[in-house]
Amino acid sequence: MWHRLSSSSSKLNLRTCASGLGFLTRSFSSEPGKRFAALWGNGDYGRLGLGNLNSQWKPAICTSFHNQNVQAIACGGAHTLFLTDNGCVYATGLNDFGQLGTSESKPYSVVPLQVFGHEKKVVRISAGYNHSSAITVDGELYMWGKNTTGQLGLGKKAPNIVPLPTKVEYLDGITIEMAALGSEHSLAISDGGEAYSWGAGASGRLGHGHESSILGFFKSYSEYSPRLIKDLEGIKVKYVAAGMLTSACTDENGSVFIFGDKGIDKLLLKGTSNTTKPSLISELPYAEEVACGGYHTCVLTNFGELYTWGSNENGCLGIGSSYAIHLPEKVQGPFLESSVVQVSCGWKHTAAISGGRIFTWGWGGSNGTFSDDGHSSGGQLGHGSDVDYINPSRVCFAEDVKALQVSCGFNHTGAIFEYA
Repeated sequence: MWHRLSSSSSKLNLRTCASGLGFLTRSFSSEPGKRFAALWGNGDYGRLGLGNLNSQWKPAICTSFHNQNVQAIACGGAHTLFLTDNGCVYATGLNDFGQLGTSESKPYSVVPLQVFGHEKKVVRISAGYNHSSAITVDGELYMWGKNTTGQLGLGKKAPNIVPLPTKVEYLDGITIEMAALGSEHSLAISDGGEAYSWGAGASGRLGHGHESSILGFFKSYSEYSPRLIKDLEGIKVKYVAAGMLTSACTDENGSVFIFGDKGIDKLLLKGTSNTTKPSLISELPYAEEVACGGYHTCVLTNFGELYTWGSNENGCLGIGSSYAIHLPEKVQGPFLESSVVQVSCGWKHTAAISGGRIFTWGWGGSNGTFSDDGHSSGGQLGHGSDVDYINPSRVCFAEDVKALQVSCGFNHTGAIFEYA
């Protein structure tokens, strides 16, 4: 556990539950209402923003924001975005495709660098595998990073790498409420509930009905600028999510739609055989949020129940086994006593917030790692090891803080906490 040295002190000395885990020990301001970011998992390229390349098997506070509140965090493939209370965006980690959005040409950064927010206040951020986005207070969408398949939505003549935040001009006159970034594609919804998608179209992840060729292979169906998803016209979309080869959304009536072969593979959908267009999942109660991972999907209902399905490699579904399931199944365990308020999916791990605490499960990093040069690729579950968990397990952290948001990257995790 984390321990307070003195109840009367305004400083908190943070210590680990157990020694020898490479845990960060720092002094950090702990005034009530202070919001801060903590990260854990793979530390390669500085994606944790802790000033080094070390991996963390338990949460470590990012101390770069001493005098600011951190409002949101978005974990990508090997980079992380932070949004502060004054509407500024910061980025740390790998920058091989310009995903940090800075004018500096450095290959990576181990500390958060300011990217955006001086000219216009940012209200939402999102990180894909190699690209990033920000939505300004007036509903404009800016994107940067890798653009080889049009995932930035800047048109066919745009370069393959865009290293600075660039406004998506094709959405001029449309107020954007939310964006979701996947591996090589992006989605956004307007204030009127219209849904747009662009980028790589293979597997039907854009929802435009791209079909396979005669030989069963997908042609190149990249969309280089935002395209309205026709099959969702007349439906007010409320929430969107993007995964590796899958996309999903919820509407104002609590219905869930999903598109992309890998997300619907073997899922028993009524009245549809086309997985490249939005398909309604009728087996779910009223849905508030949806999250897409590598090959699994989670849905959060208005009653705080969590449902999941798809590939269950390394136990990422949290149902007590590693067997894939093709119908939504309720995640139980600790969530029978306390409702879930937010969920996030990584490549093969999942995190959720319940009762102000974070629970994680799935791939811990011990199997199927991509480690090199002695760096660990594990620890993204935050349980002090790199083993897999097939059931939701609470992440040990300070008792006097409340979790407000959690975000899963490829093999790291970040969260926003608030001091009570």
